[in-house]
Amino acid sequence: MEVLVILVPLALALGFLGLLGFLWSLKSGQYDDLDGAAWRAIADDEPVSDHGRSK
Repeated sequence: MEVLVILVPLALALGFLGLLGFLWSLKSGQYDDLDGAAWRAIADDEPVSDHGRSK
């Protein structure tokens, strides 16, 4: 039971740090453009051109 004296405040502190991290991410705009990052991951960097190909 004495270990609860350490574990309960530790759990509360870690939860508070997680909440602060989440609130910081909201404030800094991490969730503003959810679709943009997904499309950038699968989009081609440059269009493929036929220059340099011999027919």
